[in-house]
Amino acid sequence: MKKVFLVFIFSTLMCTAQQTKKGIFNFKKIGFLYNNVDEDSFLSADKDYTYTADIYKFQVFYDLGKWKSLDFDLIVQPQKQTIKHQLINEQFVTPDEDNYEAKRAEFTALKSINLYGLEFGLLIEQNIFEKLNAQVTLGLGLATINKRTERLAKGFTFVENASVGLSYEPFKKAFIYFGGNIGHVSNLDTQQPNSGYTFAGYEIGFSYLLK
Repeated sequence: MKKVFLVFIFSTLMCTAQQTKKGIFNFKKIGFLYNNVDEDSFLSADKDYTYTADIYKFQVFYDLGKWKSLDFDLIVQPQKQTIKHQLINEQFVTPDEDNYEAKRAEFTALKSINLYGLEFGLLIEQNIFEKLNAQVTLGLGLATINKRTERLAKGFTFVENASVGLSYEPFKKAFIYFGGNIGHVSNLDTQQPNSGYTFAGYEIGFSYLLK
């Protein structure tokens, strides 16, 4: 799994480097995306804790080219995630941990957490009808989280996303997007703990074509 993760990091950095050569301001489209996610989903329903997040992304789209009927874009997405987290099962923090009673008291209280990140997405788009496109996006980013929990250390972490959705052009050069996503937040064992979070949600976005 780590090898796949590192290959994806390398591929993302290569795409970013190519766009830097062309010019960082040579983007074709800008947009905004709202993403609401919940740990309690079809992916998992862990009764040990709750985790929800409102995610706000500013998006800059760079053209990577075309292959057959598919269009490829790089999306640069600075973002803020406003997270609500609470440990429900205090036994998740075991007595062999240092200061386990204090940790149980800390983590079972509802926490408001902020995550700030920069995510790079590979967008693959297929036209279905004249103004309707199907989209798949694979995203990976670097982030920092401002509070620790029983599942994730404070500080540096990664964000990973996979999205599927539809983009519709109601007006010339203006696009509305609606889709669903699955995601994961963890730090690849750079710190402990690193149980991380896996979640699913929906996305709503708006973008405008500049070229």
